[in-house]
Amino acid sequence: MHRLTRAALRAGAMGFSTSRTFVHRSRSGENIGTLTAGRDELLAIAEALRAEGRGVIQLISDAYLTPDDAFAAAELGLIRDMARASGRPLSFTVQQTDEAPDRFRHIFGEVAAMVADGLDVKAQVAPRPIGVLLGLEATVNPFLLAPSFRAVAGLPLERKVAALSDPAMKARLLEEHRALEPREFMALITRGFSRMFQVTDPVDYEPAPEASVAAEAARLGRDPAAHVLDLLLEEGGRRLLYMPIINFARGNLDDVHAMLTAPHTLFGLSDGGAHCGTICDASFPTTTIALWPRGNRAGRSVPLETLVHGLTLRNARHMGRSDRGRIAPGLRADLNLIDRDRLAVPAPEMVRDLPAGGGRLMQRPRGFVMTMVAGVPTYEGGEATGARPGRLLRG
Repeated sequence: MHRLTRAALRAGAMGFSTSRTFVHRSRSGENIGTLTAGRDELLAIAEALRAEGRGVIQLISDAYLTPDDAFAAAELGLIRDMARASGRPLSFTVQQTDEAPDRFRHIFGEVAAMVADGLDVKAQVAPRPIGVLLGLEATVNPFLLAPSFRAVAGLPLERKVAALSDPAMKARLLEEHRALEPREFMALITRGFSRMFQVTDPVDYEPAPEASVAAEAARLGRDPAAHVLDLLLEEGGRRLLYMPIINFARGNLDDVHAMLTAPHTLFGLSDGGAHCGTICDASFPTTTIALWPRGNRAGRSVPLETLVHGLTLRNARHMGRSDRGRIAPGLRADLNLIDRDRLAVPAPEMVRDLPAGGGRLMQRPRGFVMTMVAGVPTYEGGEATGARPGRLLRG
């Protein structure tokens, strides 16, 4: 693996990435092999970057989500050793979970200590919660484990809505839902009504507790599961519900503000290609500059210039890209012209433009007047021009 990594770097690889989280599993539910990759293996790969004098390391670890101090210390020790062995920039995911809401602060302290020791280590943070989108077209919804729903799940949307709108089907589905005994994540998906919110336009990524579907159902004197079922049948079955899972332990974005403004961080985690029927976090960069200059509910804000710097030059420098990230003669003219007054992240929608009619969640931001790549307009008024001047990036 050391030899292969060196060959890959010489061929233009940007670096090495790995996953050390139990969340990443195969289709059959098994943990992927990298979860338990040994120290010797990881250090041998890291040493390949030092030998070639190029590349970066990126990884995700369960250090941020564990309440176990010893486990977190072991993972952070390994990260420190990988950074030392490689001599190259390293970044890793840091988020907040309900189980360990202040672990990120401990990690930031450890990162600061690594930097003080001369290591180039940064935490990758997100500008808002990572949230699951629930819907009849989405991958998950509160009824997906019920036999009656499974029987119609594969139908075209119009037929699915017709079947689920039948009073007898509704009664049977709700009865099956009450009998479910899910655990862990699926318990939250099926019964976490106080954590579910109607998707607004623009999307409210810091919804108040009184806006939850549980609170709505209580005000209406209804069973929350029945209320949710009716909501999902609205808009021809295209209605989506938002469930913030990560970075929302205290029901607000105050801790996210602390992450964004901490030293030794990178803005990342846009998730542009994964979980495409479950979450829609490719809009993270737009959320960053739409939300934080105005501030969150508590009035905490971040200057626009700081955010733009974090999305551009700071990331470019970390990745070793000296040809972009600022506006200057001789650099790449990758530019966005933005109408700040119109800038907004609207509600996601399901589009079916993947092979075999596969669906993915899409958000089409408002307020981008023009996007240029290498000086060529690629989007104008939110519409693609057809020009594709970009090229494959190599290390």
